Formats: sequence, C-alpha cells, structure tokens
Amino acid sequence: MKRKGFGFSLPVTAVILVIGFIYFSTVFTFIDRWLSLASSPGIANAAAFTALALMCVYNYSIAVFRDPGRVPPSYMPDVEDPQSPVHEIKRKGGDLRYCQKCSHFKPPRAHHCRVCKRCVLRMDHHCIWINNCVGHTNYKVFFVFVVYAMSACVYSLVLLVGSLTVEPQDEDQEMGSYLRTIYVISAFVLVPLSIALGVLLGWHIYLSLQNKTTIEYHEGVRAMWLAEKGGQVYKHPYDIGAYENLTLILGPNILSWLCPTSRHIGSGLRFRTAFDSSAPVSSETKP
Repeated sequence: MKRKGFGFSLPVTAVILVIGFIYFSTVFTFIDRWLSLASSPGIANAAAFTALALMCVYNYSIAVFRDPGRVPPSYMPDVEDPQSPVHEIKRKGGDLRYCQKCSHFKPPRAHHCRVCKRCVLRMDHHCIWINNCVGHTNYKVFFVFVVYAMSACVYSLVLLVGSLTVEPQDEDQEMGSYLRTIYVISAFVLVPLSIALGVLLGWHIYLSLQNKTTIEYHEGVRAMWLAEKGGQVYKHPYDIGAYENLTLILGPNILSWLCPTSRHIGSGLRFRTAFDSSAPVSSETKP
C-alpha cells in the first residue's frame, strides 16, 4: 500500500493528545486507585487496556498515513466488457463520469475530493480527524479504529465508575484536588466521545451491511425518490447480501475482521454487483 505525505494537523494532534490522556488517566488513576497496579486484577486490566490502546493507535496511524486509493493515470472504462454491467454515468447528459480537474475518467464509486484535490477510489468521506480521505484502501482500517476507540472509551468509563466506589485513604488535600480534576476532565471527555463513536460505528455498520459509502447513501436517497416517482423500485447495485457485503469490506476470514489486513480489497477499479453476484468474491480485476 502507498503512503501519503503528511504535514502538521491540529485535529490529528488533538486526537493523539486525547488518546494519551485517556490512557494515562485510566491506567495510573482509575485502575491503580480501584484495583492497584500491584495486584493481579490490576495488572491484568492494565495489560488489557494497554493492548486495546496499542491497537487503537496502530490502526489510527495506518488510517492517517495510508493513501486512500489513487486512480491510475492510464485508467479507461471498457464499455464493451460484458463482465462489467455497471458503468456509472453523469446525472446530466448520460456520459461516462469524467473528472475535469484530474483530466481522467472516474472508475465506479470514485469521487473527487476538494480537500485532497484528486479523485479517490471508493471514496466515503474526507475526515479531518485523520487529515485524510476515507477511501478504498483505508476504509477497513478506519472502521476497525472506530471499533477499538469506542471499546477503549467504554472500558475506561467502566474503570472510572468502578474507581469512584473506592473510599480514599490517606489522601491529602492537594492530591484530592488533583484527582477530582482528573475525574472531571475524564468524564467530560469520555461520555460525549463514547456517544459520538458509538453513533459513528453504528452508522458505518449500517453502511457496511449494505455495501454503501456515505456518498452513495446520500446519492441513493435521491435515486430512490426518483425511482418511486417513476413507479420503479431502486436497489443499490453493489448490495449483494449482508454477509457478502461484510466479507468484501472486512475480508473473507472472520478471524481477521478486527485486524488491519487489506489484501482482499482488489484494485478498486471494479466491484461485484447484484448483477453478477454469482461470480466469486475475488472477481475484482487487478491493475
């Protein structure tokens, strides 16, 4: 996978600082105060939370640095290919989709990003929190990062609440004030963050089950309205069944769904559709 260039980003810096704050407050305040880092339960919880935090940071770094997918300069749609029944066309004029800014045709599901200033394969959206587009090559790792991030936030909240049940012993006034500050800031960070990540994860689970991107969802709302207006039924062409949709996005091996592996994704120039659902999963053409 290609890596993209990276410069300073305030949102990315903020995410890193929040991750660091949550980790240190959870391990050295909540766990230590509730279970003690010198005890077996304390060590076990610290090790588990550390592993979760490391997976979170690892997947986040890949989502930030991995190129989301570039359209090859030589790409040309083959309208006579019988194995590719779907050729996306412009809403007006019925011509094949062509990017005037990049000066090349757009493969199916590709869109031009005004922030990145180029076309992105299977573009979902541009995310300021990773300073990158979420597209064909980094969608899975973005999805997995959200899973780990939400799990870490909920885990930290549980440990926070548990540590509040412990009666303070031999705490001077200065230490008590310090701990109250940590707890207040942690609560203000963890509660809204858990809710936001939960909503985001639920949204992308919904999209993945239907094999849609965020852009395709909004385009589909309009397409469904136009189809109903014309007395027809609209069906998303890339929806080939919930489980098959998940395997195309997360991989054929369920044991690797929460790993940042992406060898299964193919070229991003062609995708299985409901019209050729009988074809094998690996039917994507390679560049």
